[in-house]
Order: sequence, then C-alpha cells, then structure tokens
Amino acid sequence: MNASHTAKKILFVGQQPETVNFSDPTLPGGFDAARIHASIAVGMQKMAERGWNADLCLLHPDNNPTVVLENHLATTHYDCVVIGGGIRIPPDSLLLFEKLINAVHRMAPHAAIAFNTTPLDTADSAGRWVESE
Repeated sequence: MNASHTAKKILFVGQQPETVNFSDPTLPGGFDAARIHASIAVGMQKMAERGWNADLCLLHPDNNPTVVLENHLATTHYDCVVIGGGIRIPPDSLLLFEKLINAVHRMAPHAAIAFNTTPLDTADSAGRWVESE
C-alpha cells in the first residue's frame, strides 16, 4: 500500500521509565523518569505529525514483558515496531531485548523492526523503514 493512501501504524516499545537504572553508564546521561516521559510525548507527537498512527507499549521488566508485548501485537497490524534504547543498550537487558525481538518476529512477522537511541529520535528510526517502502 502507498503511504499516501493509508496511515502507517507504528508501535513504540520501551521500558517503564520508573524502572530504568539511571546510574547505568551505558545509557545516555541526563535522563530521569520525568524527562523520559516528556521525551516519549515528543516522540509520539513527531510520529503523529508525519501522519502515522502510533501506539506506546511501556514494559515493566519484572511483569511478564514478553507476554505484555505479545498481547499488544495481537491486537493490531503494525508496519513498524521501534524498540527503545533503554531496552536495547544496557548489557543487563540483553536477554529481555532478545525475547522482545523474538516476540515481534513471532507476532508481527511483516512489521519492520527499528531501534531508537532516545525517545526523541523514535520517528526518525521508524521513518528509515516505513518511508522507504
């Protein structure tokens, strides 16, 4: 389908900001839960400005995050799933990251998968895949 006829559907997957270990030196500095929430709002707005329908799925690492993501993916066809840097970057999150990638692969095999570095570049991350179709 041509992007001009149908709005793209994007899922932004991140970790609940209140559960992030901000002392982890592998994460970009200067963030706290409030700043991440504000950045997520900006990222979601940027996707809306591109005419995309974007959903947010914030996961708590201790509350069955893979099942939560699978349930979310079962409800809607997504053109792209963006997984946030807070899940992808920290070495301690590697197993969770792998589980989430496999959940996307299983539940949304036709969706592009993209990665952001902060919530602010989520639209650009998705754009690399949905605007090139």
